[in-house]
Amino acid sequence: MTTIVGLKASDGAVLASDRRASKGFFIASKTTQKIMKVDDTLAVAVAGLLSDAVYLVNVVRAERKLISLRRGYPMSVAESAKLISNLFYSGMRNYIPYYAELIVAGVDDEGAHVYSSDMSGSIMAESFVASGSGSPVAYGVLESLYSENLTVEQARNIAVRAVEAAMQRDPGSGNGVDVLVIPVRGG
Repeated sequence: MTTIVGLKASDGAVLASDRRASKGFFIASKTTQKIMKVDDTLAVAVAGLLSDAVYLVNVVRAERKLISLRRGYPMSVAESAKLISNLFYSGMRNYIPYYAELIVAGVDDEGAHVYSSDMSGSIMAESFVASGSGSPVAYGVLESLYSENLTVEQARNIAVRAVEAAMQRDPGSGNGVDVLVIPVRGG
């Protein structure tokens, strides 16, 4: 139970999340970090089983470095999202699924990107996306306020409003909002 959102802006990408971690109806933590940087150009927001998500992010962090070193140039955001998708799919096919949903956001030479991925291995490019138990409320805010060519500051404000709205109605979301902005290089 959580609320995470991702938005693509003209000059970067934005991720936001609440801070509550719950175990059923028990609030296990009020300071959980659900946004994880992979590096300076890529980050992931997580919903679901935190241990599975942390494992996936650590694997992606290592694989991304190795692949970039081998070929001499960095992986694109799309390639990184596909790597995550392949890890999810591999787990599902081996009957050891990763119980998590991820929002992948980052920047590369083509600009800002946001992708959603789930435990089945699906990957979708999005302009904006929400996940977790608070996502129906967050989507209401995102759909009413999002427009093409937002700046990261405008996207940041919309992301905060979406998570705050979800925290008002979803008992699995709460205890504040964390935001990460990934600006386009040189922007």
